[in-house]
This record gives sequence, C-alpha cells and structure tokens, in this order.
Amino acid sequence: MQGIKVAACAATLIFVGTALAAEKSLVETGEYLSNAGGCVTCHTADEEGASPLAGGLALVSPFGTFYSPNITPDRETGIGAWSDDDFVNALWEGLSPEGDHYFPAFPYPAYTGISRADAVAIKAYLFSLEPVRKTNLDHDLPIYMSSRFAAGIWKSRYFDAGRFEADADKDEAWNRGAYLVRHLGHCGECHTPRGTLGALQSDHELAGNPEFTEEISVPNITPHTENGIGRWSVSDIEYFLDIGMLPDGDFTGGEMGAVIEDNTSHLTREDRLAIVAYLKSLPPQ
Repeated sequence: MQGIKVAACAATLIFVGTALAAEKSLVETGEYLSNAGGCVTCHTADEEGASPLAGGLALVSPFGTFYSPNITPDRETGIGAWSDDDFVNALWEGLSPEGDHYFPAFPYPAYTGISRADAVAIKAYLFSLEPVRKTNLDHDLPIYMSSRFAAGIWKSRYFDAGRFEADADKDEAWNRGAYLVRHLGHCGECHTPRGTLGALQSDHELAGNPEFTEEISVPNITPHTENGIGRWSVSDIEYFLDIGMLPDGDFTGGEMGAVIEDNTSHLTREDRLAIVAYLKSLPPQ
C-alpha cells in the first residue's frame, strides 16, 4: 500500500512538473510572438519612466488622435478580466468583451490572420506580467468619429475577418514571411498607402505611405530599384532588421528605430530571413 501511495505521489509530481513546463513554454512562446507583434512599441507611453504595455501612446492620424490602451493584466484598467475568447475576438474580430467595435488604429485588420494558438500564447505572456493600474485615456476625435458606431460602419465596408492560409505554391520560408509581414508584424499598417476613409490600398501593398502623418512619411519597402529596396541585398535587409543599419552604414531612427529595438531585433535570424524572402517576392511598386 505504501508503494502505491509513493507511486501515485510521484505520478502527481511528474504531471504537475509537466504542466508547469508546458505553461512556461507557452509564456516563452507568447513573449517571442509579442515581440514579433510589436506590442510594447504601441502600448507604452512615450514619456520618461512609462510602464511597458500600460498604454497611453498617442497615435496621431488624419482622423484624430488615438491613445493605446493598457494591456497589462490589471483587472480594472487592463485586460486582467479577459478570457481567452475575449482576447482572440479582439484580435480576430475587432470587438471588445462587451461587443463594442474597436477603431482600426488597433490593427485587427492585420491581426485577424493570426492563429488561435499564437493569440492564446500572447495572452499567456501578457498575463504572466505584473499588473499596472493605469486608466486608459479617451481618444481625441472629431464628433463624427467619436462613436463606436462609426467604427462598426467602417468595419462593415473595409474589414474582412479570416485566418492566414498558406500558399501551397510557395515554400515554407515565404509563407512564414507572409504571416509575419501581413499579420503578426502588421507591416502594411504603416507601409501601405490608405484611401480617403483610412482603408489600406491592398493593390499597393507596402508601397509606402507619404501621408502617414503630417510629419511622417513612411517609405516604400517593395523591391523597386529607385524608390524601394530593390538594390538592397538579402544581407542588407536582414542586417537592417537586426540592428537598424542601412546599406550606406547609417542607422535608422524614429518610429522604425523603435520597431527594430522592440520587435525585429528579437526575432530569430530564420524569421528575419523569411521576412526578406517575402519582401523580395513582391512586385515592385
């Protein structure tokens, strides 16, 4: 009988240990994916001593100024009360747990392609962090944009929910690069021009956005030899994504510098090369 108890205890310890290891693995995966998705870049206020992921970054657009929300696991001011389904629906459908429409300043039109497994892993990582109590700021929008109803109208015209589907005619690296660029990394949200009502012009994917804001022009990253990155070698692009160095030896700064510091420099070389493979395959714009 004693032997049975010992065996049962050992089995329980093994099960618990395996579960803890799986949880740690999920959190570590989520941390990597969070870095790939640039969460900390957008959800951290641009001020001295700002708490990472506690929101408050001003996102200036032609439609007003949006402020990123707190995505730490604080139950009152963050996302600590969210279920897995709440989190997935926010990314896939652009909906809050209460069913309100999010404005597309939150890049759910790109995140809708993320797999459920990746979304749940990101949530597991966020929920492993220390909660930060910080109330979200109200967006500063004109009256015609201030209602979530307006966001719903925009979604009905311009938003198509759906997961990423691999292209069977392309190799694994291309498909991984497409997933990272189009969805998790949401590169097109900045590097693709937009129409009058803010919808991405998909036939000009990654051709640059000269009117991103009044002060910022976002460059063309298609392989056009004059206006894009057509003269950049594979190593030029991979090195840029790693440390921010341009082919001429200068270093990037501003918004892209933050993206590299918080995002692409944390990717594996394999993932950076997958991004390069996808960018190199695009038609020059």
